[in-house]
Amino acid sequence: MEALRGVSYALYKFRKPVEHISVDLDILVGREDVPRVTMMLCKRGFKIAVVEPYTVTLERGGFIVDLYTEPSFAWIVYMDGGKLLRDYVEDVDVHGVWARALTREAEVVVAAAHAIYKEHLILLIDCLLAWEWLNSRAWRIAVDLNVKQVLREPLKICNLIKSGLAEAPYKLELHMIVKAYIEKTLEDPVFRATLPNMLKYIIIRKNIGAVILRRITRKSY
Repeated sequence: MEALRGVSYALYKFRKPVEHISVDLDILVGREDVPRVTMMLCKRGFKIAVVEPYTVTLERGGFIVDLYTEPSFAWIVYMDGGKLLRDYVEDVDVHGVWARALTREAEVVVAAAHAIYKEHLILLIDCLLAWEWLNSRAWRIAVDLNVKQVLREPLKICNLIKSGLAEAPYKLELHMIVKAYIEKTLEDPVFRATLPNMLKYIIIRKNIGAVILRRITRKSY
């Protein structure tokens, strides 16, 4: 965590109610601190793989670090990264090393929003987060971040999974995805303002048709 000392950051999509091993590390970073963190990681042997409007991806020996300034997909912002960093971060012990991370309740909200808006999949780990850490504070965070709608549908699906009436990973039906996007567009001015970025994203991406088809038809990561 030496590269992150003195900057505004939080481990992102990191805390889980069970032991887990990840092949990459997601870090939410203040926009003004991204150049410094990137430089410090490069000094430690990481190489820049991808630079996008809200993300910088670095890689070293197969291990990937994603630096996020805003939670987004296809360059569309669906959650306020700055507010997450200001209001929903705490110190945590990571195997004897103190680091900054999102609060447990914020992780529930982030995981649900990520599942609905970006991945269109509900994973068992998403359900475990909800079952263990979803409480009134998490609902208030969802309201504050303008994503309250994303907690309802995953909770219904997770209850079906718990009852044995559905299996994880659960692929969201198209009407659920469309409904989520429509509600978000109507309620979130930042989401609306960044929607045109999708056109730029599509133009510069190769094989975008195959990527979209794979995303729509896949059953798992």
